[in-house]
Amino acid sequence: MTLRVVHRRRGDVIAQKATIIAVTNQKGGVGKSTTCENLGIGLAMEGKKVLLVDTDPQGSLTISMGWQQPDELPTTLSTLMQKAMNDQPIQPGEGILHHAEGVDLIPANIELAGLEVTLVNSMNREKMLKQVLDSAKREYDFILLDCMPSLGMLTINALAAADAALIPVQAQYLSAKGLEQLLQTVQKVRRQINPKLKIEGILLTMTDSRTNYGKQISNLIRQAYGKHLKVFEQTIPRSVRAAETSAAGKSIFAYDPKGKVAEAYKSLAKEVLADANRQRKLSSERAR
Repeated sequence: MTLRVVHRRRGDVIAQKATIIAVTNQKGGVGKSTTCENLGIGLAMEGKKVLLVDTDPQGSLTISMGWQQPDELPTTLSTLMQKAMNDQPIQPGEGILHHAEGVDLIPANIELAGLEVTLVNSMNREKMLKQVLDSAKREYDFILLDCMPSLGMLTINALAAADAALIPVQAQYLSAKGLEQLLQTVQKVRRQINPKLKIEGILLTMTDSRTNYGKQISNLIRQAYGKHLKVFEQTIPRSVRAAETSAAGKSIFAYDPKGKVAEAYKSLAKEVLADANRQRKLSSERAR
């Protein structure tokens, strides 16, 4: 696989400020880490500079990208957030790992669970992750945050730092039910902490269009939420090969490049890119 090197001029418009997307759902097993990794690498294949951030103490994203022993990493997100809490400077590039497929990663490990507890008593506790990312914003086009399966303080930090939330939902009835609570949390964060937060869209994952049940659930979600929210046209099909990628430490593009899941994530990256370009255009028109 060839990686394109993107050379930047200092005044390059697109590099002024990254679009930050939180990939979030309080339900586990809906494909958040898989989506974060493959969407990120899909955007890098489109020539964008991408940073992935693992905000889950279980370190699923870190492990699936090939760092199998996250607890042994010297610098992780918890190191950087601790620095932000103590008002210590964070050096450019500190704690950032480079992945062979052209994206960067701020990893996470179990230390983050301890940090979440201390966050509760910290001043400005919802904005610690935002402080960590402020210095990286000018270096990247996209920053994707892989959120933990809960609506705790770390997820609130991710939503407070993000421009948009992308919500993977498994095409099953119970997953669809849990959406309400998440949408209420997003509303609350928008009202109280981050007025610019929007919902990028609902992404249906692990879909099976061959069964009537699968089609019914997809239609149900589109009918229930499609009037008010974007439901991505592109869905992510269920696939055994995709499930094997995390053990291999590679993305679906390196593991099964011609498969239907790689095609789906490629198409999703194009959809996300088109949305970001539209938003940028709107912002620059408003600024005039």
